[in-house]
Amino acid sequence: MKFRYQARNKSGELQVGFVDAANREAAFNILSSYDLYVLALTSAEEKHWYEFLVKPFRRVKNIDLMAFTRQFATLLEAKVPLSDSLKNLFRQTSSPILKEAVYELYSDIDSGLSFSQALERQRSIFSDFYINMVKSAEVTGRVDEVMGFLADYLEKEAHLLSKIKNALIYPVTVIVLFMVVVFLMLTVVLPQVQPIFEESNIELPIFTKVMLATGAFLNNWWFVVIPALFSVIIVLINYSRSVEGKALFDDLSIRIPVLGNLFRKIYVARFSESFGVLIKGGVPVVQAIEISGHTIDNYAYQEVLHGIAEAVKRGELLSHAIEKEEKFFPPLVSQMISIGESTGKLDDLLGRISLFYSRQVDDLVSNLVELIQPALILGIGVLAGLLFASILMPLYNLVNTF
Repeated sequence: MKFRYQARNKSGELQVGFVDAANREAAFNILSSYDLYVLALTSAEEKHWYEFLVKPFRRVKNIDLMAFTRQFATLLEAKVPLSDSLKNLFRQTSSPILKEAVYELYSDIDSGLSFSQALERQRSIFSDFYINMVKSAEVTGRVDEVMGFLADYLEKEAHLLSKIKNALIYPVTVIVLFMVVVFLMLTVVLPQVQPIFEESNIELPIFTKVMLATGAFLNNWWFVVIPALFSVIIVLINYSRSVEGKALFDDLSIRIPVLGNLFRKIYVARFSESFGVLIKGGVPVVQAIEISGHTIDNYAYQEVLHGIAEAVKRGELLSHAIEKEEKFFPPLVSQMISIGESTGKLDDLLGRISLFYSRQVDDLVSNLVELIQPALILGIGVLAGLLFASILMPLYNLVNTF
């Protein structure tokens, strides 16, 4: 069984982490043998009904993982031993969840596991790409260089995500406020004027009838609609996290007009960058392709890259294998790789591909940000016009009858 503990050592420092033991008493004895004063010891295997609500808040933020990786890379580049680096990072890390993970990494390495094996025990925090990059670096003896690459990679990802999030804050706020206004109009304002329309016997426009019917339905069944809406959202979230659901949504993401083009360029840039680093580090091409597939958080691309790896294993040129997948990789990618294969500078050409598509992603995101606001204003303006027309037109007709 696995137990989560909080304890203090002889110097009074708080330590948190996990321990494997047959039962609670055995776990307590193990911790005591390390001269730890146990403050709390709970089972990490018990499932509670509220865990799925708490789980999203127990994730490590991208910025915390980025800071950890950058500090770790700096310590390793300064030739600080791995275990001492983790000790220093444990004291500096502010995120409680990441602090637990760093302590467990140190404990696992101290017990004889390799760094990549210790990371594999923390898959909820470190991605497959992160783990595989470290695993390949252990083979080539370039862990410090790969940690520097991972730090740069996470910083780029954080910058892109921050740019997208900042671009969406205003539109999402406006949409939410508009939905609140619509809800109040349907449930409060329209029911007040509906008796006037009924008594006057005037012909109501079709959209006014729809608004009145919707408002009446929400007034009578709000206690069913709200829980049902939340239930649908929860079901969709859970389905999107399943293997089948993620595969479906991943496939849809690259088919959506405009956004699909953006996602494809992001995935090509990720693949080119990670693949180039692995090739430069001496990792075999087939293995590098498989590992690079994990940098792309998209099942469709992972399957395609697995097929490309199998083709290369059979003796086919990488450029020819990628050329067949024009839906996922633009012709420029196969052409550049072909040049790299013929000149022996494949890693250099892959870096150029990554830089080219990274710049295109930045330009495309900037253009989308510029287009969001006018498109949003236009859409909300039309909807607001229909909403108020559903009230004003019947009132206008009513005035004309007198």
